[in-house]
Amino acid sequence: MNTITFEKELNEIKVFIAQQVILQKEIMTLKEAAIYSGISRSYLYKLTSSSLIPFYKPNSKLIYFSKDELNKWLLSRRHATIAELTVAFTAKLNAKK
Repeated sequence: MNTITFEKELNEIKVFIAQQVILQKEIMTLKEAAIYSGISRSYLYKLTSSSLIPFYKPNSKLIYFSKDELNKWLLSRRHATIAELTVAFTAKLNAKK
């Protein structure tokens, strides 16, 4: 195994371990929340500065996120599937008859 391949695999293992640690946490830093959510740090910071995402700033410097609140925010504004829309539309048509 050459050095580049070994370093790449080692880095992948480090990322995997970091992700597993983050999954166990209830409170996350900005960097951890970015990894957890798949949102870039810069966009996540923009969301916090616009107050579009719930966050905590206990010492007026570092930003923290609650895992539960982040999950709720990530799953907000659900869009219905075509099947759900079809059922709702059919129900409205049948109700008018």
